[in-house]
Amino acid sequence: MAAQFESFGLAFIVICTVPFGIAAALTVLVMTGQTLNIYTQIGFVMLIGLMTKNAILLIEFMEQMRSEGHGVLHAVTHGAEVRFRPVMMTVLATIIGAVPLVIAQGAGAEARVAIGWVIVGGLGLSTIITLYLAPLAYYWVVPYVPLKTDADKVLKGQLKDIA
Repeated sequence: MAAQFESFGLAFIVICTVPFGIAAALTVLVMTGQTLNIYTQIGFVMLIGLMTKNAILLIEFMEQMRSEGHGVLHAVTHGAEVRFRPVMMTVLATIIGAVPLVIAQGAGAEARVAIGWVIVGGLGLSTIITLYLAPLAYYWVVPYVPLKTDADKVLKGQLKDIA
């Protein structure tokens, strides 16, 4: 992730959202009386992947706006506003798709119910956290992260000095 963003600070923002998602899923498991088993752990892997994707979507768009010359505050507010709908569409589609797992009955339903609660509850709660935490953390961290365009200018200047 640090290679994608060309910054450890921006990768750190994405990683910071993961513990909150795990805590949200564990809370839902406790509330529903489910156990931590292999099926819930598979749900955790999916949850972490979706949370990471959502945070990357937000941060990548904010970085794009910032590199276009917008201020940090404008990039955060406008980026969160513009990316809200795509993130929510993905999350709602996943949650609606997992509802049959939650209401499953019959043979083997325990496994499906466990993974369903991790997906439905964990993703529902963690999305709210991610939509607030990622832009807030971006606003705090970004002053210490150089723009990619600045790095490109420095590199071009160094190449001119060599030639």
